Amino acid sequence: MAEKPKAQDFDEVRKDIVKLLHQPEYDDGSAGPVLVRLAWHSSGTYDEETDTGGSNGAGMRYEAEGGDPANAGLQHARVFLEPVKSKHPWITYADLWTLAGIVAIKEMGGPDIEWKGGRTDYVDDSKLPPRGRLPDGAQGSDHLRHVFGRMGFSDQEIVALSGAHNLGRCHSDRSGFHGAWVHNPTRFTNQYFRLLSSLNWEKVKKDNGVEQFEHYDEDLDARLMMLPTDIALRDDSHFSPWVKKYADDKDTFFQDFAAVFAKLVELGIQRDDQGRITNVDNEKGGYHAAPKKKGEPGSPGKTSDDKVDVNEAGPLARENGNFRARL
Repeated sequence: MAEKPKAQDFDEVRKDIVKLLHQPEYDDGSAGPVLVRLAWHSSGTYDEETDTGGSNGAGMRYEAEGGDPANAGLQHARVFLEPVKSKHPWITYADLWTLAGIVAIKEMGGPDIEWKGGRTDYVDDSKLPPRGRLPDGAQGSDHLRHVFGRMGFSDQEIVALSGAHNLGRCHSDRSGFHGAWVHNPTRFTNQYFRLLSSLNWEKVKKDNGVEQFEHYDEDLDARLMMLPTDIALRDDSHFSPWVKKYADDKDTFFQDFAAVFAKLVELGIQRDDQGRITNVDNEKGGYHAAPKKKGEPGSPGKTSDDKVDVNEAGPLARENGNFRARL
């Protein structure tokens, strides 16, 4: 598909994303949370001052971005989406990754989020942003303002976007942290804010040396966790009013989250009055979709597209001996 795809083309992709969300042998039975993280991390490299990074280009296909330790584990999300890319080879990875996050949020009970297509895939890794632009969960409020302020987010938007921690869990072999933030990590609600503001959180040092905050629920025999950055939201005088507001008002949180997530996936995207992307790469190359990854293992050094590995499914099959995700 050389021309820009139509809305109905994306509708077919949406349907196939919904079909793959149910993954009973992966994490909490859903690919949804890791797809949301993929959309967020592929967009959150944007720098407002230099106008670099962001979701256009799908830079995570290359080692310089895909191999960033902050992106550990996102190969799962990329592999989950490969069957969709195979069925719809015309779609760019940049569009597929962001759309998948939007669809997953809605299917897990979250709000409708505006999404526009048209992103292109970079033809090489020359325009990738430097590593270190994504948040470090071990830090505090100053770090949050530095990272999110670079993208152009306000204190209110930082707190709203942090509500994505209603979904998924941390893995000690990826981020170093371990556990889920909420009782049902595959259902999008405002429980993250309610638990953050109402429970007692005890600082715990894990065996790997990482410090996080935990709460043990005796009734449910479950242990929940919060990152130091989560606690910073609760304790900071400018962040905390928004934490309390979203804990008390789910509708307002949903409305604000939808707005800020839509802003996130559009960072660095320039559009004309008709919604067409006018970034230089798009104007020169049009709607360029990188080819689907090869289905068989090969030498990363022999591919011009992805130096991470031409076949991410192979390494994952070896890595995940404790479960078999339906790829």
